[in-house]
Amino acid sequence: MPSAAEGRPVVTIRVLLADDQSLVRAGFRVLIDSAPDLAVVGEASTGREAVSLARSTRADVVLMDIRMPDLDGLAATREITADEDLAGVRVLVLTTFEIDEYVFAALRAGASGFLGKGVEPEELIDAVRVVAGGEALLSPLAVRSLIARFLAQPEQPVDADPQRLAVLTAREREVLVLVAAGLSNEEIAERLFVSPLTAKTHVNRSMMKLGARDRAQLVVIAYETGLVRPGAA
Repeated sequence: MPSAAEGRPVVTIRVLLADDQSLVRAGFRVLIDSAPDLAVVGEASTGREAVSLARSTRADVVLMDIRMPDLDGLAATREITADEDLAGVRVLVLTTFEIDEYVFAALRAGASGFLGKGVEPEELIDAVRVVAGGEALLSPLAVRSLIARFLAQPEQPVDADPQRLAVLTAREREVLVLVAAGLSNEEIAERLFVSPLTAKTHVNRSMMKLGARDRAQLVVIAYETGLVRPGAA
């Protein structure tokens, strides 16, 4: 599809909607299809259907509700992110509230971020673009409040193996702490007095060394290894 302003192709981001409420899906479809660079390629009313359609539609982003029949959104997210053939698919979890008990579980399952269902239309469209671009959608408030609370629960296992982070340089560890606090590349750059490109390079190298698929997984690793302690971010 050509760009009217520049005459260049517009890259279309393929979106899969997964929610058991048809009215919610219909609203999201109208909104997403109204953006020139977004297109809904499928709708799923169950988690199992979401996994199947993620494979058949080759969606770039799955908007995933948590509470769904047959297979819940967390399990569906885990299946999608564990499938090597779906390595390019990003999952954006939809929650009733921004801060709830499922968000960290969703990140552990491989989601690239989360979004409240009461989000403004422009925010939803921007969120899909952010996640499709490989970034994580994590607000500092959510990171500090939810992840700290979740990991503070004694039943949650923590992999505190110090060797896991041994592959990182001192600067990369410093950047990882800031990523875990929910800072963007621009905010990290400002904090460390470096360029945004340098900050992004450190983040990308950390992801590669730690085998993280995106920034959301870096946050999980930072807390699981004990680099960042609950309540300290």
